Amino acid sequence: MSIERGERTPQDFWDMLRPSTQSRIGLGRVGDALPTANVLEFRSAHAAARDAVHLPLDVPVLAARVETVGLGTPVTIRSRATSRPEYLRRPDLGRLPDDLTAVPHTGADLGFVLGDGLSPRALMNHGAPLLAAIAEELADTYSIAPPVIATQARVALGDHIATAMGVRTLVVLIGERPGLSVADSLGIYLTHLPRPGRTDADRNCISNIHPPEGLGYHQAAKVVSSLISGARKLGRSGVDLKDTSRAQELASTAALTILDTAE
Repeated sequence: MSIERGERTPQDFWDMLRPSTQSRIGLGRVGDALPTANVLEFRSAHAAARDAVHLPLDVPVLAARVETVGLGTPVTIRSRATSRPEYLRRPDLGRLPDDLTAVPHTGADLGFVLGDGLSPRALMNHGAPLLAAIAEELADTYSIAPPVIATQARVALGDHIATAMGVRTLVVLIGERPGLSVADSLGIYLTHLPRPGRTDADRNCISNIHPPEGLGYHQAAKVVSSLISGARKLGRSGVDLKDTSRAQELASTAALTILDTAE
């Protein structure tokens, strides 16, 4: 097939689309196989994802970073999963606490749990700065309990911790399952009136937090603020609660545009 001068080739088409996604698209081929560079990059990404799952959380370093946020000295607990292999094989053990006696009962409005989840690397990279952004957004409005760091943790472990804290709303920051595009993505799970037995339908999730490519810390903090405000008004979180932060932002932008036009 001949390409006339000025016509776009199939490769031009993929080159235009590729910056808009982290997916592997339009890789081309050499004979019956992918180009060597793409194969090696894929294997590297797969190795990074596996490493992110198995990398142990450096608790002392993370605790020192979290303490600088100014919410108090964090305490550390672990689930009943005694090792990483057991944690991966037995999700049920990751949802149950081993010992909660170190968790102080404060009766605060909000509690934060930082869990390693399926990517301790994500929590190490983004946990402390994300917590700082959320605290900056909320500290003047709500009382906040000292944070808890949880290892070998699943999301539902937070419900047991929240009960020990005595908080009304729980925010869990946890490492998300690594993918072949992102190995250090952090997620937030918000539960109003948390207690053991809550299901995923009772929670709100904010995912894909890994600036600069993913959601930024301050963007995520604004969504958390909106959800907490909505949960307190509604009396519950989960499927009935929707984030209105973006709608409020658009409304404010529209109002400013109207004022500018009027002037």
